[in-house]
Amino acid sequence: MAIPDYQTIMLPLLKLVKAEGPISNQSAIEKISDEFKLTKEERLELLPSGQQEKITNRVIWARTYLKKAGLLDSPSRGINVITDEGIKLLTENPPLINVKLLKRYPAFLEFQNLTKKDNDDVKSTSLVEMSDETPEEVLESSFLNLKQNLMSELLTKIKSCSPEFFERLVVEVLLKMGYGGSRKDAGQAIGRSGDEGIDGIINEDKLGLDVIYIQAKRWENNVDRPEIQKFAGALQGKRAKKGIFITTSKFSPGAIEFARSVDSKIILISGDQLCEMMWENGVGVTTHSSYEVKKIDSDFFIE
Repeated sequence: MAIPDYQTIMLPLLKLVKAEGPISNQSAIEKISDEFKLTKEERLELLPSGQQEKITNRVIWARTYLKKAGLLDSPSRGINVITDEGIKLLTENPPLINVKLLKRYPAFLEFQNLTKKDNDDVKSTSLVEMSDETPEEVLESSFLNLKQNLMSELLTKIKSCSPEFFERLVVEVLLKMGYGGSRKDAGQAIGRSGDEGIDGIINEDKLGLDVIYIQAKRWENNVDRPEIQKFAGALQGKRAKKGIFITTSKFSPGAIEFARSVDSKIILISGDQLCEMMWENGVGVTTHSSYEVKKIDSDFFIE
């Protein structure tokens, strides 16, 4: 069974709290997971950010909305009990509880109005109301869409640049990741050898204790096994143990399999991976806007 959305969880959660009496958040998450017969994989499935399990996020948001409507209460940290208003609603035997139903409660409407005023953006709140995703999921999905669009534009931009610029770009990314020593040394190393399938050499660390040989290909077509074989042969000719093959395209299954089979350590970096590295290390991109998502520091309020 698929992981239920947070609105689908509201009614089972309210019934669960009524039946169990005071129940902890963790117990509620486990029992809701059991009720919906979630598999081990589904229980461990994370939000796109990787910061929290999806089912945990959805149960907590269902709980939050029920609390804002006055249907649940928390007599102590992480403990849930049903209120008289919650019991009253269950006597009506509603087929489901969702945001639309919760709007009948003044406390919930006040919560929504405060949220709209804080955001100064009614559209963003309406988007959450219409969606089966929790606010975090809406935020993360929007973030991922923006990131994916930027990644696509970034790769197109890289492919339109000259091979010389691409080599300088590779240098900059590796420097940002901690390789190469100084920019001057790295810049001199890349693009000068150009022989035997080697485009350049860069220090693995700032002290130059080991070196990495680099092949950089600004290609449209996939890189196939023969190209990796030539690179591996070039490494062997240099008695090199480590190499990086970077391309603006992708690698064929045969190329990937061969890279794994040779004695030399060959790292394959596709165009998509290169863009991800540029994103993470701030190469070729700038921060347009940033938002902080905060939560209550419960330890701060311990007396």
